[in-house]
Amino acid sequence: MPNNYKKSKLLRRSRVMWGSWRVWKPRAVFWAGAFAIGIISVAFAKLADGAQHLFHGVLNAGQWSFLLPLVLTPLGFALCSWLAVTVFPASQGSGIPQAIAARHLRGDEERRRLLSLRLVLGKILLTVSGLFFGASIGREGPTVQVGASIMLLSARIGGMAQAQGLILAGSAAGIAAAFNTPLAGIVFAIEEMGRTYQSRANSLVLTAVILSGISALGLVGSYTYFGATSLSVGTAREWFAVIACGVIGGAFGAMFSAGALRLSQRIKRWVQTAPLKRSVAVAAGCGLLVAVIGVAAGGSTFGTGYEQARGAIEGDALPYGYFAAKLAATFLSMVSGIPGGIFAPSLSVGAGLGSSIGQLLGVSIGLAAVLGMAGYFAGVVQAPMTAFVIILEMTDSHEGIISLMAAAMLGYVTSRMISREPLYHGLSRAWIAEGVRLKRALAKADNEAT
Repeated sequence: MPNNYKKSKLLRRSRVMWGSWRVWKPRAVFWAGAFAIGIISVAFAKLADGAQHLFHGVLNAGQWSFLLPLVLTPLGFALCSWLAVTVFPASQGSGIPQAIAARHLRGDEERRRLLSLRLVLGKILLTVSGLFFGASIGREGPTVQVGASIMLLSARIGGMAQAQGLILAGSAAGIAAAFNTPLAGIVFAIEEMGRTYQSRANSLVLTAVILSGISALGLVGSYTYFGATSLSVGTAREWFAVIACGVIGGAFGAMFSAGALRLSQRIKRWVQTAPLKRSVAVAAGCGLLVAVIGVAAGGSTFGTGYEQARGAIEGDALPYGYFAAKLAATFLSMVSGIPGGIFAPSLSVGAGLGSSIGQLLGVSIGLAAVLGMAGYFAGVVQAPMTAFVIILEMTDSHEGIISLMAAAMLGYVTSRMISREPLYHGLSRAWIAEGVRLKRALAKADNEAT
């Protein structure tokens, strides 16, 4: 009798659990959020590609149209900066520092300032606008803030308490859907976003990556971002290329990261006395320099640099000066403060660097381009696992995994010797500090009201 009673009680409890909307609502909302990230990421990619094509169409419209960026680009930068300050605050830059900061903040109000539906709209609109005006930016970093915002909204709608884990899951899903690289999304969550990764977030990250990936695959199918290439390394000269791409790429990546971090901090302090006026002035000045570099480089440094990187991977050598010009354009676009990421432009810089090294050493341009991407990207973000996994999935070059890992690790070690603070985490400190100040101001206002 006792055994039958226990069995019937367990059965009733199981039926209640499986049939309860209270139990299923958080799951349903979470799944819907993950699918939404995949769909929005694909739409974001289409808009970004369209904006780039429109800009290059303007460049080729007439005999003197190649000079139009000298006017269009600084005005566009100024407009994007004005909108970022006045209409979409906290949309500036990549968006990854904001997502990292939101994981450290505890209050809902502070998190909503960095992650919200308003920022989803602003981030997409202003990143696409920046590409239309010729900025050397990418959409992948902004997709992290978009994904984290959608997941934080899901947490509020579904009544879920795991805000930190959901921000992590949304960030991973954003990267996975943006590049069609599910493993890279998971590794990015662990290495770059987490740093203090919690095991209980495992299922959230995996589920979000799977569902966002399924929705993205359903819309655009299975593809590799840069196509397929061979990374077979056998000769001593090719192994020397691995070392050269890793060390030189890491050094340039560290200089980019340290320079961008220090200059961004100085600009942030300088604009505090007149935020709108000075922010717009900085953006316009950076936009003019980006335009000058772009015109001098024949338009190759405008936009994400995807076509140049893919060409190098397929064996078409890039000009020796391309990587330096693209690095400068990306650096200026980043410190200008307009919304936009550095993932795709950094990969393009790395491909240009690798192409130059490959030409000097007399090895395969495609091989050197991929190795350069790994070394430079690992140097910029100081996340070697993310670097080699994301490039591995983007090029489908599994036979060269050891050489790719070696280049990424050398890039990381070299970068750490030059610049001790990772770029995204250094930039996130300012957002965390602002969140803390906001929390104190709200607490003070509540105390005065009572």
